[in-house]
Amino acid sequence: DMEVTGITAPTVTVFISSSLNSFRSQKRYSRSLTIAEFKCKLELVVGSPASCMELELYGPDDTFYSKLDQEDALLGSYPVDDGCRIHVIDQSGARLGEYEDVTRVEKYKISQEAYDQRQDTVRSFLKRSKLGRYNEEERAQQEAEAAQRLAEEQAQASAISVGSRCEVRAPGQSPRRGTVMYAGLTDFKPGYWIGIRYDEPLGKNDGSVNGKRYFECQAKYGAFVKPSVVTVGDFPEEDYGLDEM
Repeated sequence: DMEVTGITAPTVTVFISSSLNSFRSQKRYSRSLTIAEFKCKLELVVGSPASCMELELYGPDDTFYSKLDQEDALLGSYPVDDGCRIHVIDQSGARLGEYEDVTRVEKYKISQEAYDQRQDTVRSFLKRSKLGRYNEEERAQQEAEAAQRLAEEQAQASAISVGSRCEVRAPGQSPRRGTVMYAGLTDFKPGYWIGIRYDEPLGKNDGSVNGKRYFECQAKYGAFVKPSVVTVGDFPEEDYGLDEM
């Protein structure tokens, strides 16, 4: 095998310093960058516009090597090795420390509404995960909605008086007629319920649930439904023809 020597690594790790700030940063760059491309990358490091940069190359022992002043020359065409320092001289007229004083940086502002719309924020993560105050917010919202539903049910139930004839139209069931026997809160489920004595044995109980009696009727004639499915009015008893079967 032929031994190949003198090939340099494709990247080089250097220190970057600047006339605009007091700190140094260590960065790795590709030797195949042109000086023009290299300056664009340095914009993010030192804050100077690429067009206002003058670059100087210093050795690991801080000996001045050369200026990097050929825009189309490759970084690797200069004697740049690991541990070297590239010093950026800013020609824009900015002063030392100008980019270190964060109070002088124009703040990026975003409205609360716009921030709420974004999916990539801490706030949206907390909301999705129901963490922190968003857990409490959701609970409070659910409680508020439950209270509102209860108030609506109470208003509906108060308009349904015991003894009234009614028709029950529950989703997925044919209309059923009967008499209102109870209107109010119950122990078996939260909210307001209307106790109905149906004209025919189409119910589920005899007016009692879990051992507690709310009204009197025959077995299978009693049922409890939500106020929203009850219509009070002049509903005479229908002949269901059940006795003909």
